[in-house]
Order: sequence, then C-alpha cells, then structure tokens
Amino acid sequence: MTHAHPGSSGTVGSVYDSGPNSVQNPLPTASSVETAKILAEVELPTISKGPIIRRPRMVAAVENLGLEARAVSRMQTIAEKYGRGPVMLALPGRKMAMVLDPDHVHRILEESPEPFATAETLKRHALKHFEPQVALISHGPERARRREVNEQLLDHQHPIHRMAEQFMPAVREEAQALLQQVDETGGSLDYSSYFKAWFRLVNRVVLGDSYRDDDELIELMETQRARGNWAFLRPVDTDARDEIHSRIDQAVSRAEPGSIAAFMKEMGASGDSETSREEDVQQIPQWLFAFDPAGMASYRGLALLASHQDRLEAARFQIEEEAQAEAPMLPLLRATVLESLRLWATTPMILRETTREVEFEHGVMPEGTTVLIFAPFFHRDEKNLDFAHRFSPEVWDHERTREEWPLVPFSAGPGLCPGRHLVLLLTSNFIAEIVGQRSIDLLSHDLEPGRLPGLLNNFSLKFHLSPR
Repeated sequence: MTHAHPGSSGTVGSVYDSGPNSVQNPLPTASSVETAKILAEVELPTISKGPIIRRPRMVAAVENLGLEARAVSRMQTIAEKYGRGPVMLALPGRKMAMVLDPDHVHRILEESPEPFATAETLKRHALKHFEPQVALISHGPERARRREVNEQLLDHQHPIHRMAEQFMPAVREEAQALLQQVDETGGSLDYSSYFKAWFRLVNRVVLGDSYRDDDELIELMETQRARGNWAFLRPVDTDARDEIHSRIDQAVSRAEPGSIAAFMKEMGASGDSETSREEDVQQIPQWLFAFDPAGMASYRGLALLASHQDRLEAARFQIEEEAQAEAPMLPLLRATVLESLRLWATTPMILRETTREVEFEHGVMPEGTTVLIFAPFFHRDEKNLDFAHRFSPEVWDHERTREEWPLVPFSAGPGLCPGRHLVLLLTSNFIAEIVGQRSIDLLSHDLEPGRLPGLLNNFSLKFHLSPR
C-alpha cells in the first residue's frame, strides 16, 4: 500500500484492488480542437524528430521553426485551463492522457510499474525491432529479473562504476584520437567526428577493445532503430535483429577484459538456460541505444561551456583538482550534462500505461490509458522555474527529491535509468579531456546565456578547438 502524495485528495489509486468506474467519474477531456492542437504542436514535432533515432533534417526544421518552445507554450495553455489534470485526449479508439501537475509526475513515476507500466504499447512496438525482451518493455516477474541484470551490470547505485578504472584508459585514448583528428583539420570539430569518437569509446566499454571500429554493428543498430521510429507501421526485420543479438552474444562469449560484456560473464548474469542467456544479451542493445542521446547531450554540453566561460573555467579547475584520480567525479561537468538533458531533453516524452483504473483528484483514469509526461513542459516552464531557460548547473548540486519540482532527465522512481551514473561518468570524463586541453569556441550558434533556445540542433553544432 502506498501513501497519499502531497497535494492529493488523500487517497491514491494504488490502494484499491479495483478502482472506481472511470465512466461514472471520468477525468476531464480536452475538446477535439484542443486535442488536435496538442497532437500538432506537442506530439507531432516529437515524433517527427525521431523518437528512437533522430532524423537530422527534422531536428533542423523543429529548431528553425521554434516548435519545441511552441510545444511548451501549448502545454502551459492546457494547464491553465484544466488545472491539475491529468486531461484525457479526445482520440477515437485510443485512451491517452497528458500529465499537467508536478505532483502527478512524481506519483506516476514512483508508482511504476504498477499501476503505471513502463511497457507502454507504442514503446513496445518501437523497441521490438531490436530488443523485444528488454526490461524497459517488460512487465511482472520478467521485468523484475531483467531490471536486476541491468542494475547489476551498470552498477546502478554508484556514481563511480566498479569497473571505472578499467574504462578510463579508453576514455583518454579515444578523446586523444579525436583531438589529434581535430588538429589535423585546422581545429574544426563537428558532430559527425564527435559521434564516431564517442561510439568508438562506447563499443570498447560495452563490448571490448576489438569492437572499437565495429561500424557494422552501429549501422545495424541504426537501421533497426530507424524502423523502430515507425513502431507497428513497419514489419520487424527479424534477420537483422537476430544478427545484432548474435554479434552481442559473441562479445559476451569473448568477454574481453575491461568490458561490460566481460562483467556480464564474470557475474554470471547470463543464466544456465538458453532463454536466460538470450534475455540478458537483449539488455545490451538498449545500452548502445541510450549512449546515442548521451553523446548528443555531452556535445551540447560543450556548447553550454563554450558560451559560459565562467563555468568553463570552474570546470577546468575541477579537472586539475582531480587530475590524479583514476576515475574523476567532476561534479560540474556531470551537472553540465544533466543541464543539457534538462534544457534539451533527449527523451522528451516519458510514457506509461495504466494496468487498471487509477483515481486522481478530479476523476478516474481508465485501464489501458497511455500516460504522457512531456518533460520539456516541466523542464522549461518559466512560470514556475526562474532558471527555466538558463544554464544552471547548481540545481544538480544535490540529489533531487520528490518534494522538489520534477526535473527528470533520466526519468525517476523504479523506472529510473539504471545506466545514468555510467553515462555521467563517461560523458563528463570524455569532455574533460577536450576542454582540459583545448580552448573551445562555438562557431555555429550564438547562444544567449539568459535565454537559451527551446532546441539546440546537435547535428549542426560546430566548434573551433585550439591549444590552451
């Protein structure tokens, strides 16, 4: 049994074996016109950018047209009219609700996976193209077991992964290789070069050093993720999916020292049965998938530092202070990545699906409802956050609690990203190698520190690096 959350009526839906009838006591429903505006201004730009893998041209269009800021504005208008909500959308044949209240964000994420399942229908259709047995789209005992595998291997509870000292040489070597390439091109750094260097590091950390240049696996993943953008509208290419799993299974079997694949074998995460082995291998594509937006976030983090010289100098001071550490903590650079994720969410739409009727203050949400948490609405709401459009790494100086405004770059609650600490460890140390050794100038954008844009197109960001 769960407790009542602040601001609630004192009784939450999860205390009921079977909730009140959502037909007799329904949540408010947006009008057809309002629903159309939400679909056009909030959901369509999110989908068009590519929910599973980004479409560069659409990202550019959304940035140029200011659609991300317009989406936040639309959500503010809906919240002003409907108050705490949630509000159901007027969609024929589909139950969908938008979350409007910060307390409800906390509640829904904390009460996952029951009654708010992470295995939402659209998400399952999207991810089945490359990881049908991943924890993220599992439920019940299967989810619990698969989630435990992820938490063990990614060292979920520790800011410094237990294998961090083994990862750091790869971080330094790949950053140095990138800097050498940049020097050879006259100091120019673009996203394509950064992405390739980043994924050479990712391949080494996850699979092993011999996979450093395994472009075929990256291409296979990208192709299947592109199919995932279309969810159930594209058939699953089972041959390509099986090839991904086969390659990853081989990496686990090889267990190259210093890789998470070796950690999987060492910890015995792969069970004795063939089914358990297959399930465990299918957790790894999710990590490769998630490291893509991590690369975007860290690259945008460079833009934040380049346009805020005082923060850059403070970060360099921390880098020098921790120069002797095998795996530096680098709190300001971690906060920079977190701010990049807050300002320009790489998972803008957090999805849940109700497993039964759930009571809210203003009505009952039906079973089988897709619940939409539009993170930019909460991250960039200047009506409630004075730092909404500023680079404010200080908001991450402490572990945020459920009593605070929901900033959820890695989600929250039982569905919290199990790899968040590993992502922050690798991204912070990778960009530390860059800014610690080079001066950095942002060439492609003019970021106004007091009013950062609603979206920053990572594909068009360009820098000039020069010796310090």
